[in-house]
Amino acid sequence: MNPLNPENRKEREPYVVTSKGHTAAAINAAAKAGEWIKSRQGQVKELGSKTSAQDLVTEVDKGVEQMIRRLILTHYPDHAILGEEGVQPGTDSVAAALEEGRQHEYLWIVDPIDGTTNFVHGFPFYCVSIALAVKGELTVGVIYDPIRDEMFVAEKGKGAYMHGVPTSVSAETVPGDSLIAMGFPPDRTFAQPANMAGLQQILPQVRGIRAGGSAALHLAYVAVGRVDGYWEVGLSPWDCAAGVLLVKESGGKVTDTLGNPYDIGTRHVVASNGKIHDYLVSSLKEAKATGL
Repeated sequence: MNPLNPENRKEREPYVVTSKGHTAAAINAAAKAGEWIKSRQGQVKELGSKTSAQDLVTEVDKGVEQMIRRLILTHYPDHAILGEEGVQPGTDSVAAALEEGRQHEYLWIVDPIDGTTNFVHGFPFYCVSIALAVKGELTVGVIYDPIRDEMFVAEKGKGAYMHGVPTSVSAETVPGDSLIAMGFPPDRTFAQPANMAGLQQILPQVRGIRAGGSAALHLAYVAVGRVDGYWEVGLSPWDCAAGVLLVKESGGKVTDTLGNPYDIGTRHVVASNGKIHDYLVSSLKEAKATGL
């Protein structure tokens, strides 16, 4: 049996982790949150927006974040949590919240539902994303896709796994044979033009481009080799923190769109198997699509 095959999900062990530690806490929180999210699909009663009509939030997002907060703080009451629903919309608010979070030795970075628009529409591509940064350095990353029952876990220096099986990025070296992911965040004035410019530059040169609507899942897919690379301008820390560690611990590379090292404050992200990374970065620079 191949545990990485979605067809085998019914044979998997339930996500009940009896051991203690940061990773166990993250796995348990993601699993419980994911199952609750899945049970609520198609039952959204309250639908609101944040920065724009495209930037959706539901009572499920808010409830799930509160659930994750409780589960984490039960074990680690002195840790700080940076969650999407606990921050006012807007880049300035995000930057201020992150700066405050950096003052804490242990900072959990949480996206209760990455892909809320997909969730609202019943499009099955969304996930729970939980990361832990210790003194600003990512040490734990967990992404759970409740629809496919796929749990991606990474620990700094210990590799990345999906259902206990080590994950690794693809071996593709040729851009023309590569499948690339990208995204379109809700910001239609700054991020969208940059991402569209990148799309026009890169699409003719690769095998295909996919935009599924969840940055976290796109990063997880880079980590397991389902796509060879991913980029997006206009992200927030909770969109990509867990996925970045997954990619790195799977042998991949993550930078900003200019090729500089990733930091938890990086908003414009390129992730890849490492072999096509320079191609992606140079293409975005050529198209003036870096956002920087």
